[in-house]
Amino acid sequence: MAKQIFINLAVTDLQKSMAFYTALGFTNNPQFSDDTGKCMVWCESIYVMLLTHEKFLSFTAKPIADTKSNIAGLFSLSTESVDEVNSIMTNGLNAGGIEPSEMKDYGFMQMRTIEDFDGHTWEFFYMDMSKIPAE
Repeated sequence: MAKQIFINLAVTDLQKSMAFYTALGFTNNPQFSDDTGKCMVWCESIYVMLLTHEKFLSFTAKPIADTKSNIAGLFSLSTESVDEVNSIMTNGLNAGGIEPSEMKDYGFMQMRTIEDFDGHTWEFFYMDMSKIPAE
């Protein structure tokens, strides 16, 4: 079996969150979704589980962080091009996300950041491997 990443996020509005992640380009896998959680697929190895607070708390004894005022994680996903980064961001902003900072251009990498309704922070970036400085 190939290695996979499952990111579990506690969300306050499951349907609204599913619509937001769909706008970013994720697809829903109904096989692993129900009324307490939605499995959102970025690619064949990266999944985001959107879980109601009740469902999320069934996996941990710790309280859920208030990610609107505190950072609990920073998730970064690569794209095929700067145009794809910009398209994802436009779709996410149109779906109600916020962009907390301007695009960052590191010469070899362009990155933009978006937050969902619950304050989960995502970076989408394109890295031009031919422009990475030599050591």
